[in-house]
Amino acid sequence: MSARGIVGTGSYLPEREVSNKEVAEWCGITAEWIEERTEILTRRYAAPDEATSDLAAHALTSALRSAGITADRLDYLIVSTSTGDSPQPPTANLVQHAVGATGAACFDVNVVCSGFVFGLEMAHRLLAARPDGYAAVIGADVYSRILDHADHRTTVLLGDGAGAAIVGPVRDGHGFLGAELASRGDAHRLIRVEAGGSRIPTTPQTLAEGGHYFRMEGRGVRDFVMEHVPPVLDRLLRGAGFTAADVDHLVPHQPNGVLLRGLVDKVGMSHAHTHRTLEKYGNVGSASVPVALDDGCRSGLIRDGDLVVMAGFGGGMSVGATLMRWQEQS
Repeated sequence: MSARGIVGTGSYLPEREVSNKEVAEWCGITAEWIEERTEILTRRYAAPDEATSDLAAHALTSALRSAGITADRLDYLIVSTSTGDSPQPPTANLVQHAVGATGAACFDVNVVCSGFVFGLEMAHRLLAARPDGYAAVIGADVYSRILDHADHRTTVLLGDGAGAAIVGPVRDGHGFLGAELASRGDAHRLIRVEAGGSRIPTTPQTLAEGGHYFRMEGRGVRDFVMEHVPPVLDRLLRGAGFTAADVDHLVPHQPNGVLLRGLVDKVGMSHAHTHRTLEKYGNVGSASVPVALDDGCRSGLIRDGDLVVMAGFGGGMSVGATLMRWQEQS
């Protein structure tokens, strides 16, 4: 079976930078409080005329350029988002139209912050029948549209952005080495947007009550991450014949700096390079992992032959992790 891996990356962050001082004024707290508890300094917000598909198309265009292929070479186009342009049509189809990926089968996945990693595994499996094919996997979210600025638990953390990866043929010995995907529906209440679906349709009352805002139980999320992410990473590495000590790079979801620091210590990867973009971009949901990955690639830190772990975790609740032997992009 031909080896497959990531052959190009890209990202897009909106122009508007939102400081801790600005967020603090909305929430009735201080900028120092935000930095101390999250280690986030700034985040980006989409312009009024930018939607999720716009951010995703920009990131994909960059990734295609990195991979050295054109959009018409794509066989699949997968968008991970929980803030799509609209309930229908799929955001992936809008991205297809924007970039001219006319030969790609398109679909969305909504596994919130784990979705990009879930999408990578789906692309890997789909391409098993097309060894010379290519797939685009994009994580994109515009959380600024569903934030309650009076809720400091969420507004301090979240921003907007998109990241993309092109999955295609790589040299033998490189590419995907394993993946672990896990879901715990019993914890679904920890992260939610309650209204606007078939159970609680949109009404004047749901709007007045703030039912369409993003809500999160911070302590519950922290406890979930610390309990459920380490065993997933352990199974991933053991299944591929490695240990945490072998990992060169950890590219994790970017929830907040304090939680991330504790997680890295718990999984025994303090020696590895942990790629962090949360200080300047905050938590960008599905885009967190691919944005951090692209940042690491463009900085030259991730080199040919390095062992790379990507880990997403969040709403659902779900955890996804993948292991790759990196092939340096040309």
